[in-house]
Amino acid sequence: MKIIVDENIAFATEAFSQFGNVELVHGRKINNQVVRDADVLIVRSITKVSKELLQNTKVKFVGTATIGSDHIDKDYLSANNIIFTDAKGCNAFAVVEYFLAALFKLLSSENKNVKDLSIGIIGVGDIGSKIENVATALGMKTFLSDPPLKRKSNDPKFLEIEKLFQADIITLHTPLTYSGVDKTFHLLDYEKLSAMKNGTIIINTSRGEVVDNKVLNELIVEKQFKVILDVWENEPNINLELLQKVKIGTPHIAGYSLEGKTNGTKIIYDALSDFCNAEKIWEPILPDVIDNVIESNSISVAKILNQIFDRIYDVEQDSDNLKNIFSTESKNVAQHFDELRKNYPMRREFNNYFISMKKEDEEVKSILNAIRIKTIRK
Repeated sequence: MKIIVDENIAFATEAFSQFGNVELVHGRKINNQVVRDADVLIVRSITKVSKELLQNTKVKFVGTATIGSDHIDKDYLSANNIIFTDAKGCNAFAVVEYFLAALFKLLSSENKNVKDLSIGIIGVGDIGSKIENVATALGMKTFLSDPPLKRKSNDPKFLEIEKLFQADIITLHTPLTYSGVDKTFHLLDYEKLSAMKNGTIIINTSRGEVVDNKVLNELIVEKQFKVILDVWENEPNINLELLQKVKIGTPHIAGYSLEGKTNGTKIIYDALSDFCNAEKIWEPILPDVIDNVIESNSISVAKILNQIFDRIYDVEQDSDNLKNIFSTESKNVAQHFDELRKNYPMRREFNNYFISMKKEDEEVKSILNAIRIKTIRK
């Protein structure tokens, strides 16, 4: 069995060599010729899986080690009896942790208290619901919009999207869809961005095309938006003018924790094992996190959280690395964007860490519990 795997998928050789010959290929170089003799194709979001890619090939199983599947023509796969699986939920905690690190980096630079802010969450699935839980623990006023969930549950907590536009923060956690009643392509267009109040913090970790980047670039200064973008239209050829204007801009790495990547591989491995009727013998073993106790003498939520983010995940470094494109004349933006993703440093999730405090404040403990950080007494 020949298995083509995106070279950036964690533990690819270790996991999939059980089933046959594994060939690692750059995701943007996977084409029809590459997969012509393959039986299995395992990709990430940068590879468009369509008739053009798969026609006249032997591929009978496609997996994507990502939570999104807008890059997959599932109708074509179904019509051609090709089994498909995605990795829903694999890196949800990593995205939540990115959201928090980026938000608190921005708030600390402006000396704002998170308790004084309201948040509008667009898309309340696996990630959005986790954001809601953390925001509630932080004492924020939350507003939710999710039309499919509204129709399914008839729960009045789900509001029309326009009802969210007076919130201090708007965060997006939707899939990318191009048609239908729940179309999310350019969900935030000129009309909706104009309706938001001046100074809104806009955070997008879903898909770049959910926000009209051209319009956002036109309005960001006029509306005094404070923008955090991990995803962009036309990746990897992103809008450099917009990159210069955002507070934090990163190369689609919000979910790039080691745990998130490994979970994605494991989900696809299990599905391929089922497809091949094979025993599931591969279990990932992650390195222990050493020096994982963070000492704190503060009972201030903001100070403790910023201390955590500085120690565990400095999102500003990721932003600085992307913005270095402006001082690196030898690279084009697409090359720079992809190299940052390929060579992304190891990042571990918060549940590997402990906070050591002299006094266990119940509010602080509740918040730390919401982000999966354990407390210990000094």
